[in-house]
Parts: sequence; structure tokens; C-alpha cells
Amino acid sequence: MMQCGISTSCLYPMETKDSLDTLASTGFQVFEVFFNTFREFQFPYLAEIKKCVDAHGAVIKSVHPFTSAFESALIFTNYYTRFLDGLEFYKQYFDAANVLGANIMVLHGQNYRGIDENEYMEKYLTLYQLGKQYGITVAQENVNGFRSADPAFIRRMRECLQDECAFVFDIKQAVRAGKDPYNMCDAMGEKIVHVHMNDNSVSEDCLLPGYGTMDYPRLLGQLKQNGYSGAFIIEVYRKNFVELRELNKSALYFNEILSKYFA
Repeated sequence: MMQCGISTSCLYPMETKDSLDTLASTGFQVFEVFFNTFREFQFPYLAEIKKCVDAHGAVIKSVHPFTSAFESALIFTNYYTRFLDGLEFYKQYFDAANVLGANIMVLHGQNYRGIDENEYMEKYLTLYQLGKQYGITVAQENVNGFRSADPAFIRRMRECLQDECAFVFDIKQAVRAGKDPYNMCDAMGEKIVHVHMNDNSVSEDCLLPGYGTMDYPRLLGQLKQNGYSGAFIIEVYRKNFVELRELNKSALYFNEILSKYFA
């Protein structure tokens, strides 16, 4: 049975290795590691994270670059030599993912105008193919304030790149962008490889699963219909809960629903 996981970013600004150890100590076994600075995806810090993972018998499904906010300049740029350097830089994330046993790297993409859509596709494809050389899937996340916030763009991306693309679906990011999350899920279709779980209400765009009004049966039905087989990772902000036990309560709630669709 699938088991709900969690991102180390949920305890930010707690240091990444301490966040992982804390969350694993409460019972979580499946993780996304959010790197927050350069040293965290380099040795010896990376070795400390791996040691912690092994000690808890946990698994890491994905890594999230702290340079996501700069991908417009590093990757989706019209300055060619900086693009080449950006590719070289992102190889470090691929190497780090391999050390940790992860096979997905989350990508935000372009957050302002600078290159057109066709060039965006070309640059994403180059990064995607580079990731494949390392055994890593570069997965485009839908992100508020980024080009990827638009379901129509995501749908065009899937149609254009076909088997050469993958997506991370994030509920809260769709809601924050004023988009229907079920529509975004549909736009990504069978190319979703990773899901960031959270909830929302009329007054809050990000809550722990089970604390809002999200129709999870509807969403899980969509995902199952599309053959989804990836992880479900709780990703919220530290302000969205008071005590750690709320995270476990939320995971138990979601696991119960999950078991009905992904036994």
C-alpha cells in the first residue's frame, strides 16, 4: 500500500538534516529533501543526510533545489553561456539525488518573461534529457507566479514534449494561482510523477490534509484513472501547524483515504 510521505521543508527553517531526523523519528518513512543551501547537496553534509535516512530505514523519493527561484536566470535564460553553466550547476543536484536514492528533481521553471514558449520547451527538454543521463526525472511543478501556473501551458507542454516531460502536481500552488486544482491535475494527465499534498479552505490556500475542504476522493480518482504510481508528499509551511503530532494526524487521515484508491 502507498504511504503518505513528507517534505523536509515543512519544518523550515529547521536545518535539513535535523528536519529529516525529527520527522523520521515521529514515524514518517518517505521523504522529499529540500536543499536550502550549497553545502547541503555536497559532501560531507550529504553523507550525514544519507546516514540519517539509513538509520531510520527511510526512503527519499525526490529532491528540491533551493535555486528554484533563480531558474529563470540559470536555465530559462536568453543568455546562452549562463544556460550552459546552469546545466553544469544542476548536475550537482542530480549527483546528490543519486547519493540519496531519489529519482526525481522538482523544477519551478521560469517566473518572468524573457524567453518565448518554444524556447522554454527546448531548454526544459535539454535539462530533462541531461537528468535522464543521471537516472533522474526532471519534473515540472505547477507554481504560482511562474509560467507553469497556467493549466493551458502545462497541457501544451505535455502535448509538445510527449514522453520527454514529467510533472509535479501541487494542490496549494494551483489554489494560490486562482486555478482549479482538478483542472491542473487533468492538464498534467498521465505525466504526473510526484504529488505535493495539502489542503485549503475559502480563507486559507494552504492547510494540512484533512484541515480544509479538498475533495480527495475526486482527486485520487483522477490520479488513479491516469495510472499514477508515484509518491504523495505532504508539503505545507511551518505556520500551518502548531505541534508535530498534527503532521502525523494528517498523514493518518490521508493514508486512510489513500488505501481505498491505491491499495
